[in-house]
Amino acid sequence: MLKLPIELEIGLRYTRSRRSKAVGKRDGFLSFISGISTAGIALGVAALIVVLSVMNGFQKEVRDRMLSVLSHIEITAPDGLPDWQTLSAKVASQPHVLGVAPMVSSQGLLSRGEIMRGVAVRGVSPSEEGSVSDLPKQFVAGDIADLRPGSFGVVLGAQLANMLGVRLGDRVNLIVPEGDLTPAGVMPRMRALNVVGVVDSGHYEYDSSLAILHWQDAAALLRLRDPSGLRVKVDDMQRAPQIANQLASLVPQALWVTDWSRSNRNWFAAVQTEKKMMFIILTLIIAVAAFNLVSTLVMTVNEKQADIAILRTMGASPGLIQRIFLIQGLAIGLLGSLGGVGLGLLVALNIDVIVPAIEAIFRVQFLPRDIYFISQLPSDVRLNDVLTVGLMAFGLSILATLYPSRRAAKVQPAEALRYE
Repeated sequence: MLKLPIELEIGLRYTRSRRSKAVGKRDGFLSFISGISTAGIALGVAALIVVLSVMNGFQKEVRDRMLSVLSHIEITAPDGLPDWQTLSAKVASQPHVLGVAPMVSSQGLLSRGEIMRGVAVRGVSPSEEGSVSDLPKQFVAGDIADLRPGSFGVVLGAQLANMLGVRLGDRVNLIVPEGDLTPAGVMPRMRALNVVGVVDSGHYEYDSSLAILHWQDAAALLRLRDPSGLRVKVDDMQRAPQIANQLASLVPQALWVTDWSRSNRNWFAAVQTEKKMMFIILTLIIAVAAFNLVSTLVMTVNEKQADIAILRTMGASPGLIQRIFLIQGLAIGLLGSLGGVGLGLLVALNIDVIVPAIEAIFRVQFLPRDIYFISQLPSDVRLNDVLTVGLMAFGLSILATLYPSRRAAKVQPAEALRYE
C-alpha cells in the first residue's frame, strides 16, 4: 500500500472531522469551521463565474441582435453617393467582404390618428439586404419583396406597430426633417405610407423605432438622387475595425467609414466597465471567504499545540510542522475552488432553465422587454474566465495559509506541554 508523506497525512486528517472522547466536541467544531470556509470559497467562486458568464452572454446576445439589424461597416456621404454602383463593386471585391448593399438613413416622425412616434427611417434594397443583414428572416408579417420602388410601402418594427395599432394594409403618415419652402414658409415634408410588413428582431430599441422603406422611396422623400451610403458585411465581425480602416484608404476622403464598434461605443464601454466592477466586487467576496482560513487555521494551531509539541519532541522539524498546516489550508482552498467551479458551471450552463423556473414560481420577470434590450437571461461560459477565477481563489487561499502555518512552526514544545 502506498504510504503518504507524514505531513500530507496529518494535514488531510486535520481537515476531516475526527471525534474522540477527549476532544471530540472541539475537533468537530474545527471541522465545521473548515467546512464553512470551504463553502464560502465555493459560493464566491460560483457567484463570480455565473455573473461573468451572464454578462458575457448579455453582451454577445445584444451585439448579435444589434448586428442582425445594423451592418458591420457603413460607408456614408452627407449628400449621397453619385457613383455608388462602381464603389459598391470595388468594396465587394475586397478580401473578407461578404456583401454590400445601398442604404438611406434619416430620422422621422410617424403618426396614425393622434398617436405619434419618433422613428429611424431606413431605406434598403430588398434584393441585396439579405447579403448584409438578417432583416429578410425577421418578418413576422409580409415580406421584404413587398417593398417596391414608387409604391411607398413601409415595414415597421413589431413593437412600433403595436404602439401605433396598425396591421398590414393600414396607412401611416411619415414626416421627415427636411422641409419644403412654400409661400407660407417652410413646411414639413409628409407622405402617407402603406404598411406592407412587420419585423421582430428581438431587440426592443430597434423593434420600437424602425421604419423601413425601399431606398428609392426614402431618397425621394429626402430629395436625394442616390443612396446616402453603403452597408457592408464582413466574414469576421471582430475584425470589422481593421477592415474598416483598410476600406477607408480605398474610398474617397469625403466619405465616412465607420464600423459597428464605433457606432455603439458608449454602450459596449458601459458593459465592459460594469463587468470589471462586478469582477472586483465579487473578488472581494472570495477574498473574505479565503481569509476566513486565517481564523480557521489559527484556531486549529491553538487546539493542536499538544500534537505539535509531541511531533517536535519526536524529531519533527519546524518546516514539517509548517507544511502540515499549509496542506490543511491548501486542501480547504482547493476543495472550495473546485467545488465553486463545478457549481458555477452547473448554474451558468443551465441558466436558461433555472431563471424561467424561478420567474414562474415567484411570478416575476427579471428582464422586462420595455426596459432591457433582451427579455431572457443569456449565458456565455468562457474558459479563460473560469480558469482565472479558480486560480485566483486558490492563490488567495495560499496567501491565507502563510501566517498560521508559520505560527505553528514557532510553537515551543515546553510551552505547549506546560499545562497539559
